Amino acid sequence: MPTATNQLADAHAILAGVNDKIDQLRNIDPFFIDLSLRENPVGARVGQTLQDKLAILPKVREFGFSNILLGTLDYSMPDELEVDDDFMMYLRDHQIDMTGCYAFTDIGLVDTAGQFTPSPSMLKLRDYGVPNTLHEIYLSQDGMSGQYDFATLRRSIPASIAWLQQNIRGDNGDAPKILINIVDGCDAFAQNPNETIEILQLLAQQPIFGLSMEDDRGTYLPFQVGAYVAVARRYLPRPLKLLVHMHAGGGFENASVIEALLNGADGAWGGLPKRAAIIGHASLGELIANLVRVGNQHMASTYKLDQLLPLATRLQVLDEEEAVPDDLPILGNNAYRLPLSFFRQRPDRFMDLVPEAIGGTYRYRICPVVSDTAVIAGRLAEVTGQAASNFAEPVLEQMIRLMRRELRAGERIVYDQPAKLLALYQRALNTAGQAQ
Repeated sequence: MPTATNQLADAHAILAGVNDKIDQLRNIDPFFIDLSLRENPVGARVGQTLQDKLAILPKVREFGFSNILLGTLDYSMPDELEVDDDFMMYLRDHQIDMTGCYAFTDIGLVDTAGQFTPSPSMLKLRDYGVPNTLHEIYLSQDGMSGQYDFATLRRSIPASIAWLQQNIRGDNGDAPKILINIVDGCDAFAQNPNETIEILQLLAQQPIFGLSMEDDRGTYLPFQVGAYVAVARRYLPRPLKLLVHMHAGGGFENASVIEALLNGADGAWGGLPKRAAIIGHASLGELIANLVRVGNQHMASTYKLDQLLPLATRLQVLDEEEAVPDDLPILGNNAYRLPLSFFRQRPDRFMDLVPEAIGGTYRYRICPVVSDTAVIAGRLAEVTGQAASNFAEPVLEQMIRLMRRELRAGERIVYDQPAKLLALYQRALNTAGQAQ
């Protein structure tokens, strides 16, 4: 039976472990590749035109991203060009600086006779003058099916990397940065670990910049992602980069990318807004905000944080031609609309992230069950343009009483709507002096 002293020591040891993880996140200087030009429009209702992309590129550079993915060099119908192709050709033809820029390519293959054939996407990468690439492979049985078998993949990886090294001119004339992206990375570790580890051992001997791995459906739990990253890190020691990309299928995405960082990942790639290829992803906007939350000073020194919220919102609205979902955490319209003063985050409290830290501001939302007088005064100020202090406390308290009475009477009223709020205020003014 543990003594009280031992239990207390154990408790402090557990809490110290938490603090160690916070310190790790606070001190990491993550490597990001921004995909606002590709990830977000993939799952959007509308997408981006060439002119849209030309306008977005300087904005994400100005925000602070030095590594930017320009697009995907389509694999399934390479002869039918996309806006991504037009964009890269435009940058090339107008001699616009592509330093730090990447494009997705798929792997070339070596046949049974030993003949290597680069993929059409690799030829485009060379012809468009893009200096770096996320070079994609699949390692699960489902992922490889219909593309190549494992033996073909194993002999093709070194040949494909060698071709890129010989034919792609990297940043400032240096070698290209080649990140091997395992599209089905989590599936590969879960279903095919031995062959996956064999490929990691192979990659550790190649002239690459690093490895990227995805949870492409967003279905793996954070502790699974953390374990897979820890294994990959063991076989691919620094300075090789290890990046992750997490989709939002199961709602784990932001926890998973944090778990990946704690288990040895150097960073992540993704778009600044939440929108992604399916219902969302662990966006760089969310990740940057969460690193700010734990006190990571690299975020403030690298990125223009006062632009984070408005820029991410504008980019998603551009891709969707509709508003960002109101209840999206961090980036949504209601993320910083207070329904109750108790929920207000403060700059002096650990783990709080005030909206001003990412370019937002607090606003107010009337919820008849919980909203207090400060919230009601704040919402009245928004609606009327008057100062919140102009609204008398007894009238605000009467508004709360009336909301409760009307809901008990079966009346379902959206008091947050300006007209309904002003009508409630008027009823409260008329009755505030009456006996309660």
